[in-house]
Amino acid sequence: MVLVALAISAPALAAPTHLVDEPPRHIEEVEPGVFLVDFGRVAFGNLRLTAPDGSRARVRVHFGEALREERVDRQPPGTVRYRDTGATLEGGVPKVVAPGRDARNTSDGDADDPPAVLTPAQWDVLIPFRWVEISGFPGRLQAQHIARRAAYLRAWRDDAATFTSSDELLNRVWELSRYSIKATSFAGIYVDGDRERIPYEGDAYLNQLSHYYTDNDRQMARDTFDYLMRYPTWPTEWASHMIFMAYADWMHTGDRQWLAQRYDALRQKLLLQRARADGLVTSDAGHIDKGDLVDWPPDERDGYVLSPVNTVVNAFHLRTLELMARMAAALGHAEDAARFRADYRRTLVAFQAAFYTPETGLYRDGLDIDHSSLHANLFPLAFGLVPPGQRADIAAWLAQRGMRCSVYAAQYLLEGLFENGAGARALELITAPGDRSWRHMLDSGATITWEAWDARYKPNLDWNHAWGAAPANLLPRYILGAEPLAPGWESVRIRPVPGNLAHASGKVPTVRGPIRVDWQRGGTFQLALRLPVGVRAVIELPADSASATVTVNGETANARRVGDRWVLDAMVQGDVKVEVVGD
Repeated sequence: MVLVALAISAPALAAPTHLVDEPPRHIEEVEPGVFLVDFGRVAFGNLRLTAPDGSRARVRVHFGEALREERVDRQPPGTVRYRDTGATLEGGVPKVVAPGRDARNTSDGDADDPPAVLTPAQWDVLIPFRWVEISGFPGRLQAQHIARRAAYLRAWRDDAATFTSSDELLNRVWELSRYSIKATSFAGIYVDGDRERIPYEGDAYLNQLSHYYTDNDRQMARDTFDYLMRYPTWPTEWASHMIFMAYADWMHTGDRQWLAQRYDALRQKLLLQRARADGLVTSDAGHIDKGDLVDWPPDERDGYVLSPVNTVVNAFHLRTLELMARMAAALGHAEDAARFRADYRRTLVAFQAAFYTPETGLYRDGLDIDHSSLHANLFPLAFGLVPPGQRADIAAWLAQRGMRCSVYAAQYLLEGLFENGAGARALELITAPGDRSWRHMLDSGATITWEAWDARYKPNLDWNHAWGAAPANLLPRYILGAEPLAPGWESVRIRPVPGNLAHASGKVPTVRGPIRVDWQRGGTFQLALRLPVGVRAVIELPADSASATVTVNGETANARRVGDRWVLDAMVQGDVKVEVVGD
């Protein structure tokens, strides 16, 4: 096989980020001469300290993400961050105080691992922290003496996206997830948290989706894509995520030139070299031992039985064939498009025959494997591989099983539920009690989403992982209901899934300008929509037994009932008010 090199230069060492001075939220003297400083939320940064004029002092500074018994936790779990350092302050002279360098997350890489993404050397070392404990400061430490120098994407705009609903806990989950995307932008490339500071394809795709729905920037995703083309990682499904990333870029930007420049290299990410005659992908012992991921960490696989012909890898293979066929056709590669479509059709037939079990109504983990895990069913549902007549039953089974997967696979589990009539259950899972939801992160004091649901499930977890921020994209896509139908948001679908909510509203950033959605329901379902100039929308609104008519701007509109939805016959533009009313 000939590998096609991507003729793109490596990302610049100085990422498109900048340092922002942030004041403390609270300073408390916890014992004589010892000050505990709270910056309110975790951010990647360091400190600027300024001692009063005429003083000189040697201070000790403790940085931490966690608090224990009202002090910075010096022995936090997993790779939750703690560091301490000393510094000499001269009165009136600002001093940057930073912890020592971490050997792992500033590594040059080796044969097994790519290099870590470095931040500008002139910034000194950055660490994620919320809390600082300082001793030895001359006099009383006050707000004018200290600032956090926090790193964020330079292009980030806090007002680019909004979301609010009738559920205050859900609103807090949104803000946790939105801020997680901002805070983890510190490196200018999507990295997998502070432990390694390395991009991984699966992490990057989830980060990309959430970034698109919380900010206007599209360059960071592209820089990450190019970096990963140069430094790919090991999991089988991570190669598939590169195709997901390219397709997402095309849908959200409409830029075919960028896609065309990467098309030949992208084709190499397909798993065709591992396909047998019927199209199904096979896994050898090496792939099974290290390669086929399913979920991470391994204990989050719901007992999935890995095998030479397995369901999850083949679900990813089918999804990438479908997306590559669309992109090939758009770029004028007619022969490729025809081949990918033919491969998809042939492989889908084999997929259903090999993995679907009519007796149980479920997909099994692999060929000749009796076990049916959550993952063997959530990925086919999310990727549209389940025949229409079986989708509701599989969605109901998944909804009943619950969150038996990691924060990574939760993205796909919830997508499948939202898309297949189980939106109310998807919302319940996001805010569920117990230790497998975003509610648990909030109850535990998180201000950035975690790498895993809890240290119980991944003892070395970190507290700054953007792949745990799925609600940042799920809530705008499904509760507000805004998704692109055509590349570059030329046409969109507005399809709110209200669940048990009474109202929701928000702003969704697109390359054509923001989409504003505001819906509420009482006796009727009312939608107020503002679309950017030139954007047309397909409207799909909830239908119940009492609803009989749909109006647009007060006039009765032609609409058809499709399942549990009213679908307007005509697309809408501009400012529109749509109402579903009863008899």
